[in-house]
Amino acid sequence: MEGWQRTLVVMAVSLVGAVGPAWAGKGIWIGAEQIAALPTSGAAWESLLAEADEPTGTPDLSNQDDDVNVRVLAKALVFARTGNERYRSDVIDACRRAIGTEDGGRTLALGRELAAYVIAADLVGLPPDLDAPFRSWLGSVRHESLDGRTLVSTHEDRPNNWGTHASASRAAIAVYLGDSADLQRVASVFKGWLGDRAAYSGFDFGDLDWQANPSQPVGVNPKSATIQGHPVDGVLPDDQRRGGGFAWPPPAENYVWEALQGALATAVILSRAGYTDVWSWQDQALLRAVRWLHDQARFPAEGDDTWLPHLVNHHYGTSFPAPVPARPGKNLGWTDWTHGPGAPPPSGTPPPVTPPSGSPPAAPPAAPSVVWPVAP
Repeated sequence: MEGWQRTLVVMAVSLVGAVGPAWAGKGIWIGAEQIAALPTSGAAWESLLAEADEPTGTPDLSNQDDDVNVRVLAKALVFARTGNERYRSDVIDACRRAIGTEDGGRTLALGRELAAYVIAADLVGLPPDLDAPFRSWLGSVRHESLDGRTLVSTHEDRPNNWGTHASASRAAIAVYLGDSADLQRVASVFKGWLGDRAAYSGFDFGDLDWQANPSQPVGVNPKSATIQGHPVDGVLPDDQRRGGGFAWPPPAENYVWEALQGALATAVILSRAGYTDVWSWQDQALLRAVRWLHDQARFPAEGDDTWLPHLVNHHYGTSFPAPVPARPGKNLGWTDWTHGPGAPPPSGTPPPVTPPSGSPPAAPPAAPSVVWPVAP
């Protein structure tokens, strides 16, 4: 983009809200008021804008390494902030072309790729002629068999990065479709993965060497857990095992960070949908997981995981290393702008609290609609 074009994009921000019409979304990932308060300058914005200005590419939900999904999300976020219709048109076209491209792939690819498209569609508001088939496809794709699994079965069977990516995409679909029953199921399974076996315990675990209690395996080891006297509080056993059996010092296993990509995305979606205490579940299990990686594994986020500390710092008030600009991940990203330093808190989300004694969460209230202004 030329310098004068960038200037026009920034100038357009001042017009947003002064013009109609408007699109109504659920704010699956971020609310309209939060978007409106975010800056249109600085390294995070420039990185986001540069990605949004790239040609979209060809959506491919069967390719687990396709990065078109996060580029489409970048375009949607820039549209939501500026009202520039060009970005919305790119998102609409990408969502249209994404339908059906999961064929021939695996649920790992679908779980990684899909959430960004759902959130992007929510941010821009799809026209009726696309929204109806998009919704129909979303309703069916979560149950589509891909290499012997479905998105739903992957979420409920796999207590590792496969399952957490599926969780985030399943949650995004449920909110987009207004499927409160399936969102309740997502919440219960997620709480079970975090360690509340009373909420859900139907996972198929692999090697149990990193489980603090092998007879009661969980997705995140409980508070104060040890193995052979070493602290494993916050370990994700079914991903940490990919580095081998229990050993100390612990190996730096990148699959753990990948699992947290799906897990933290799930938490954001659930918290915005009414499960505002998700950050406190199981003694702040998500915070404990990140803390263990820093304090025990000496393995801070790097590469395409660097968007994750921005979420953790934003929701827990911590100060883990969080570079700006950060790289987007396999499923989502751009949190150095949406959730980075100075970003407003998510609407309706209180600061972390002492975890309540643990029954499964009640069904959330209906997610409120938010309005995304559109430039004429």
